[in-house]
Amino acid sequence: MTKRILIVVTNHGKIGSNDTGLWLEEFAVPFNQFKKQDYDITVKSIKGGDIPLDPNSLEGINEGEYKEAISNLKNTKPLNSADALGYDAIYLPGGHGTVFDFPNSPELKEVVSQMAQTNKVIGSVCHGPAGLTTAVMKDGEPIVKGRKVTGFTNEEEEEMKLTQEVPFLLETKLRELGAEYVRGGKWEDYTVADGTLVTGQNPQSSLSTAQKMIEILESAE
Repeated sequence: MTKRILIVVTNHGKIGSNDTGLWLEEFAVPFNQFKKQDYDITVKSIKGGDIPLDPNSLEGINEGEYKEAISNLKNTKPLNSADALGYDAIYLPGGHGTVFDFPNSPELKEVVSQMAQTNKVIGSVCHGPAGLTTAVMKDGEPIVKGRKVTGFTNEEEEEMKLTQEVPFLLETKLRELGAEYVRGGKWEDYTVADGTLVTGQNPQSSLSTAQKMIEILESAE
């Protein structure tokens, strides 16, 4: 049976006066890995439509390598609560846009909550775990509570000089929710899996996050 993967991306394109959005590597590298496995991939966004890309994420990329992935960012369909059904995994790539619209989406909260409650594979990288911060288990506890998770560090955010521009610091938020926040070195590839929950620290962790998700999906057969 072909695995079905739902990728949900941000629609938010501004941080202060600067352009932001989806960080391309965090989307395209896992997209390509899932394609290599012949997984059935559906890309949706919070509101639908064309997806803004953080211009900083376009520097030095190989457009040919990412061509198919980028084509899936045009005219996306909006996420709806029914998307919790019919998928083996959900993946949430980051980009600063996610800290604005992911936590404010009732649909994303519902989808991630249901997938956590049914033990589906949930993967996320960098700022993408902002989409985990509102999701809850059946008892109302945060899905990250007591779980090993990572995400963009406060230190990395400080280096970006964006601590005053974001609505919250992701590392701080995950700790407040009771997560066992773990991390690697600044800007180093670091991914952690706790059961079926897989999180990566930064853009450099995009490949390892996808690989861990695939490993869990394949072992479930």
